[in-house]
Amino acid sequence: MTTIEQHSVESLRHRTVYLACGPEDGTPVILVHGWPELSLSWRHQLPHLASLGYRAIAPDMRGYGNSSVYDTHEAYAQVHVVQDMLDLAEGLDIERAVWIGHDWGSPTVWHLAAHYPKLCIAVASLCVPYRTVETGWDGMLPYIDRSVYPEEEYPAGQWEYMRFYEEHFEDATAAFDADPYKVAKLLFRSGNPDGVGQVTGTAMTRKHGGWFPGGDIPDLPRDEKVVTEEDLNTYADALRRNTFFGPDSYYMNHDANAEYTVPEADATLSMPVLFLHGRYDYTCETITSTAAEPMRRLCANLTEHIVDSGHWMAQEQPDVVNEHLTNWLAELKE
Repeated sequence: MTTIEQHSVESLRHRTVYLACGPEDGTPVILVHGWPELSLSWRHQLPHLASLGYRAIAPDMRGYGNSSVYDTHEAYAQVHVVQDMLDLAEGLDIERAVWIGHDWGSPTVWHLAAHYPKLCIAVASLCVPYRTVETGWDGMLPYIDRSVYPEEEYPAGQWEYMRFYEEHFEDATAAFDADPYKVAKLLFRSGNPDGVGQVTGTAMTRKHGGWFPGGDIPDLPRDEKVVTEEDLNTYADALRRNTFFGPDSYYMNHDANAEYTVPEADATLSMPVLFLHGRYDYTCETITSTAAEPMRRLCANLTEHIVDSGHWMAQEQPDVVNEHLTNWLAELKE
């Protein structure tokens, strides 16, 4: 029951490849990854959820793995990404599911919860709170901690790197495409407690004129607490094959995503919601900033926990994440 298998769902508009395990008649739990990941990112959660009797499903999102890849920025707007998930659910005859997102997967599950609440038994997010990234710039800028990021110096705060994509997309993407293996090895690292209250690297992207000052990607040792060599090669091979165009294009649709967003008057979520804060996630910083306040205001049945991790929470602290998911899912059955 806990053997992970790969399958696909195809519609006239899109192909989604996904990993799955657990009993086919179990309650579906759909895990949605972000940038620049794969369904592989949920490798610790899939068998765990299956062992609890759930049908655990993790798709490769558009632009990733063996799912459909597109050659325009507009194709990566959330309206299309959400439709992929609707097609996935329809293709698997899923009427309702628990949806769990991380990074850019979080905006997708938040939109699903707001637009299609009947499809959602419950919703969980790692690191990215409701009514922030999925709503465009207006959902991010007001909640930057200006004690760390003065507006005159860091107008987009820790999100300066997103502005860099908008202003220099080809340069940003070319820098990553130069060596996807080194990029993956650099990115997938544990959270650093020494970064609390400090300016994080993503805020420096525009100041430095790119992700890698001087042009060279730092060649750091692999963080064995987060990824194995096999994991790194799987990420790198997929990014090398597909390029970073699709993953990076998710950042090019803030205006379109804002237009797609449900008006705040209709945005209250009544289903159970779980949010896991990353204590050392300084880009999606929710501990000292006010970024979680809209979520607290608009989620009627909210559970929150702080995990001592950086951004790659499901991979860095899988046992802690799995424990929180287990307890929360158990409460849904009560």
